[in-house]
Amino acid sequence: MPGTGGSTPSRNGNSTVTRSTLRQQLADALRDEVLAGRLQPGQEFTVKEIADQYGVSATPVREALVDLSAQGLLDAVQHRGFQVHEYSLDDYREMIEARSMVIGGIFRADKDYDTGSRTTTVLAGVRRRGEEARRAATAGDLTVLIGYDLRFWRELSDLFGNPYLADFLHRLLVQAWVCAVQHLRRLPDLRGLLWARHTELVDALARGDAKAAHEIVTGHNTHCLALVERLAAG
Repeated sequence: MPGTGGSTPSRNGNSTVTRSTLRQQLADALRDEVLAGRLQPGQEFTVKEIADQYGVSATPVREALVDLSAQGLLDAVQHRGFQVHEYSLDDYREMIEARSMVIGGIFRADKDYDTGSRTTTVLAGVRRRGEEARRAATAGDLTVLIGYDLRFWRELSDLFGNPYLADFLHRLLVQAWVCAVQHLRRLPDLRGLLWARHTELVDALARGDAKAAHEIVTGHNTHCLALVERLAAG
């Protein structure tokens, strides 16, 4: 059944794996189209149009679209197909509030962080993602920044949070980026406007400085909200 996360059983186990993988690949590709602004808020399309575009059958496309609807990125339109969800500025404010609560719960100012060898090893990889995100933010390359930013926060939350918080935070971050993109992509030059303190956060966590880490993530949310509010106001 579409949207349940499973696949129809078949005599060939590889068919099930292939279909499930294709479903996820399509969902990822369409999500990236929304994040890149190539699929605009309110834009409508049918399962057939997407299937033809990617040269695949309708079933995995429909399942991928239902998955994205469950994530809040698409809306099902009766008898017409799907459309990209239109988020408002109030939606964005509520996303930032929720994100602040989740990230604040993970990176509390009074939390004791494990700075052992495993944490150090993982943080070294996360820092590399942070360096790429910082470079992209400084250069104003929004597409590259979004990819590294999502991976950066996912790896950090996996390391310091629990799986449920990590999954919820990832969903919030994707939705917040989708909402922000419609404003950010109207600017011809984003250099110097985007949050770029990824490596500072990693360094604070690496030295076990919970207070500094908390201040940085609080600043991250404040910066993002102020920027989108300013752009929305024209």
